Amino acid sequence: MPRAPETVVDLSRLNLHPGAGKRIELPIELAPFELGGQTYVADPSAPQMRLEASRHSSGFAFKLNFTIHIEGPCMRCLEHASLDLDVEAREVDARDTEDAELRSPYIDEDELDIGRWAHDAVMLALPTQILCRPDCLGLCHGCGEPLNDADPKDHEHEKPIDERWSALKDLKLE
Repeated sequence: MPRAPETVVDLSRLNLHPGAGKRIELPIELAPFELGGQTYVADPSAPQMRLEASRHSSGFAFKLNFTIHIEGPCMRCLEHASLDLDVEAREVDARDTEDAELRSPYIDEDELDIGRWAHDAVMLALPTQILCRPDCLGLCHGCGEPLNDADPKDHEHEKPIDERWSALKDLKLE
């Protein structure tokens, strides 16, 4: 799986005191996304993101917002599919606690790995299936042809009998 390029924000350079906050706009390079054995790419590959950082008495709170366009194969018929996502993610990092739930996995020392966080946020925002259209019929189980534009009357196959079960056709129920 391709790794997201590193984009790190040095939190000490934000110069935030408790109760203060800052908004930063920056492009973040996103690596291709692997989902269901298929590769999906962001267009553009470095969308503009807005990071809101605020300092509280025991650490930081973050909010990340961006819009992204994703392209790749349809999960049913393998034709071209695309979708637009509005991504919003939040993170908290409480430095004075040992509670893992209050520590952000994206912060190491005073550095926020926004590239990895943005990549993970997109993965969580993606639908369970990326389709070329909502009513995609997929591929024919018999011949593998796309069914979206096929006439169902012209696309029928005789279902072959699995040889392992062929002896059952000779049995008769009385």
